[in-house]
Amino acid sequence: MNRATITIRDVAKAACVSTATVSRVINEDGRVTEETRKRVRAAIDRLGYNLNQVARSLKTRATKTVGVVAPELASDFFMLLAESMDRELSSHGYGLIVCSSWESVEEEKKRLRLLAERLVDGIVMIPASDQWRHIKSVQAKGIPLVLVDRKVEGNNADAVLVDNEGGAHEAVSALVADGHRRIGFIGGSLDVSTARERYFGFRRAMIDAGLTVEPDFVHFGPAHLDAGYRALEAMLAKPAPPDAYFIVNADTHVGATNYLMTEGRAWKDRIVFASFDEMPYSPLLSFCRYAVQQPIADMGLLAARLILDRICGTRRSAPETIRLKTHLIRH
Repeated sequence: MNRATITIRDVAKAACVSTATVSRVINEDGRVTEETRKRVRAAIDRLGYNLNQVARSLKTRATKTVGVVAPELASDFFMLLAESMDRELSSHGYGLIVCSSWESVEEEKKRLRLLAERLVDGIVMIPASDQWRHIKSVQAKGIPLVLVDRKVEGNNADAVLVDNEGGAHEAVSALVADGHRRIGFIGGSLDVSTARERYFGFRRAMIDAGLTVEPDFVHFGPAHLDAGYRALEAMLAKPAPPDAYFIVNADTHVGATNYLMTEGRAWKDRIVFASFDEMPYSPLLSFCRYAVQQPIADMGLLAARLILDRICGTRRSAPETIRLKTHLIRH
C-alpha cells in the first residue's frame, strides 16, 4: 500500500476501531483507554499514516506551532534564547516558526501578519521598537502573545525581561570602584527599551558617584558589530577620550574590541570595557573587565511556559511582567 494514500479509515480498519476513535487518539482525547490508544498508535506507525496538519488546523484551529519574531537571528543571544524556548515547547509537542524583523517595524508588521495567516497558536517576540498598535491588532485576533527581552509601553501582554538598569548600574559602579572617573557610553537606540534602561543605569551610577556624563563620549545607534567599531573609532579620535567604556551588548562589544585589535592598537594598554552580555567567548575579549550576565536560558523557559499557559487557557489572569536578576562577572 502506498503510504501517501493511507487514510484515517485505513488506520481505523487496521486497529479495529472507528474513525472517530482514531481522531480522538490523534487529538489526545483523554476519553480513549490506554489499550485502545496503543493499538491505534501501533497501526499509525505500521501503516505510515501521515496526519495532514493543515487540514487538522482548519478543523481544530490549533497547529501546535508558536511563532517567534526577533530583530535578528544571527546573534548569540537570540540563538541561546531560541534554543531554550524550543526545548520547552517541543516537550509539549509544539514547534517553532522563526522569523526576523531586521530591526524594522514595517518588516515586523509583515512577519506578524504572516504568522497570523499560518494560524500559529501563539507568538513570542522581541519587539523592534516601542510601537505597539500592530501588536494589538494581532492580539485582537485572539492570538496569545508574549514579549521577551524588550517591553513595549502601552501594550497589554506578558513579558519576560531582566533588570537592565540594575545590571548597567552595577557594571559602571564596578568601573568607578576600580578608580575610573571618566567613563564613556556606547549604547543602542533609545527607541528600544533595553538600550534605554541600560543608559539610565549608566547615568544613575555616574550621578551616584558624583561623576559627569560627558556628551561627547555618549553614543546611541544600532547595537551591531560595525556600530561598536565605528563608535569607538569616533570617540578615540576626539581630544582626551576616557580610558573606560560601558557597552550596551555583546555584538557592539565585539565590534569595539575589533577596532582596538586592528586600527586602535595604540590604545590597547589603556582601554577597559564593561559590557552587557556575558557570553562563552567573553573571557577572550581582551579589554573586558566586567560583563553583565543575563539568565538567557531562564528567559526562554519562562517565555515558553507563559505562551503555553495562554494557549491552553491555564493562565487567565492579567498579563504579567517578570524581571529576572542579572549577575556581574569580573574577568
